[in-house]
Amino acid sequence: MAILPPLCRAERKQLQKLIHKTKDKHFARRLIAMLMLHQGLSITDVHHATGAARSSIGRWLGWYTESGVDGLKSLQLGRPASLPIDPILLCLSLLIQLCPQDFGYQRSRWSSELLAMVINAQLKLSIAASTVRRLLPKAGMVWRRSAPTLRIKDPHKEEKMAAINQALEQCCVEHPVFYEDEVDIDLNPKIGADWMPKGQQKRVVTPGNNRKHYIAGALHASTGKVLYVSRDSKASELFIAMLEKLKRHYRKAKTITLILDNYIIHKSRKTVAWLKHNPKFRLLFQPVYSPWVNKIERLWLALHETVTRNHACRNIRELLGMVWHFMGTVSPFPGSGHGTAKM
Repeated sequence: MAILPPLCRAERKQLQKLIHKTKDKHFARRLIAMLMLHQGLSITDVHHATGAARSSIGRWLGWYTESGVDGLKSLQLGRPASLPIDPILLCLSLLIQLCPQDFGYQRSRWSSELLAMVINAQLKLSIAASTVRRLLPKAGMVWRRSAPTLRIKDPHKEEKMAAINQALEQCCVEHPVFYEDEVDIDLNPKIGADWMPKGQQKRVVTPGNNRKHYIAGALHASTGKVLYVSRDSKASELFIAMLEKLKRHYRKAKTITLILDNYIIHKSRKTVAWLKHNPKFRLLFQPVYSPWVNKIERLWLALHETVTRNHACRNIRELLGMVWHFMGTVSPFPGSGHGTAKM
């Protein structure tokens, strides 16, 4: 005679689904044992099939008979949390938005010890700095360098952004829009993080005497196509050369719009004179101190991350060869796979 009554097809399917879905192997083992008992097997048969002791199977059966499937679930290991985690996480997220000096402390940045002191004072707790360090990632916090900015606000920001957004919406073959900017190429490498054995530090050999080269680039707002020119000086001639190249490549365009920053060469007398003779060009200046508006900044970041950071080139010609290869493989940007391209 069966210890447990047979299950209907729907109940059996539901039990099997629980077995496959759970990540708790002990819970799954108990469910399998109960399913076998429902199929008419004896406790001895289940013992041989699962390897569980007969006494354990009997105990599981008691739990299952009394509380159903919930009675077979494993109890949480370890002692229950004694700290109010949610209020602490909320307090952390609020404190990080402020500065220790707002609370009268001397420090300008938060330390885990100082955070623990403030949380203990606010929530009447007694948590350690090590607990704060463990909870900070759970609150979505990371330790990273801050970005400098100025308190100066552009009074015409909304007007400028409206013009930029309108141009981007109307971008087409006859009215292309480009993000334009310049970047410095230094022979002395930019030093950045890299993988290395623990306890050791890589050495990047630098030429010592720095040399510079300058690139002006234009990133098509729709296609991601990149055009660029370069010079030994960052003067108006560099920017005008970029405009000339755009003029040659987009002869059929009725207007050519550039989104760019307020750098002096974009507004110099030579540039203004050139623009008077080329009325199809329209310059839209981004709000001051808003580099994130110009998408070509991401291209320059990719250039530094791929080529100039930690490079081992001995002279500017060797470095520029790598830069030209990058600029040749980066279009269209992003999505060109430049980070894995071979020389």
